[in-house]
Amino acid sequence: MLLLETKNLSKHFGGLKAVEAVDMRVERERIVSVIGPNGAGKTTFFNCVTGIYQPTQGTIRFQDRDVTGMAPHDITALGIARTFQNIRLFGGMTCRENVMIAAHCRTKAGVFGALARTSRVRNEERDMVYRAVDILRFVGLDEKQEGIAANLSYGDQRRLEIARALGTEPHLLLLDEPAAGMNPLETQLLMDLIRKIRDNGVAIILIEHDMKVVMGISDRVVVLDHGVKIAEGHPREIREDTAVIEAYLGKDHPHH
Repeated sequence: MLLLETKNLSKHFGGLKAVEAVDMRVERERIVSVIGPNGAGKTTFFNCVTGIYQPTQGTIRFQDRDVTGMAPHDITALGIARTFQNIRLFGGMTCRENVMIAAHCRTKAGVFGALARTSRVRNEERDMVYRAVDILRFVGLDEKQEGIAANLSYGDQRRLEIARALGTEPHLLLLDEPAAGMNPLETQLLMDLIRKIRDNGVAIILIEHDMKVVMGISDRVVVLDHGVKIAEGHPREIREDTAVIEAYLGKDHPHH
């Protein structure tokens, strides 16, 4: 089942073609990695899909609905969540509070209800606490739910960021270099978590430089170079693709 499709997706900044005519399809419950050298347009592609950038041209369809140019909060409400290269947690809040803030986009009570502290609001808040604890347990942070986010280890902060994204109840999760800066053990635990998220019915698009991660968990790999898609396929095919090897190593590099 098709979940996300981009057609001819392009984003230009003046004369710079950061993303150029990228076609991409993401099926439900699949992990798709987007790789490419620095400056290949990977994060720009994410920013277009999540509404941070307005595409210059092309379309983005999510669950068979045109979401091109929609506002980020509307795209989140439809079921697309993301993390960023730079961790953006609320450092002074607890882990549970960080996840609860994300879960707010699923609450129904309006401003009046919140001010009046109606029973509906109280029930929603209680449910939100339960849900936040469930998500923290899912990512392996349940014992740190009362801990302050800024005090977590780097690997745990990355996990909390994923937990917060899951708090919005996404169908599609975009992870921007989640393994950056992690040690080998943290990386392995992250790979296990990403598989677990997929197995729970959430599709994932991953930007990642760590090829061990990409080759280890991806169902498909898309390669961008200077904003253009130069290859797509199973990890095994991508590993042996000459255009990909040249993009990463340069044409003159001897490869086998």
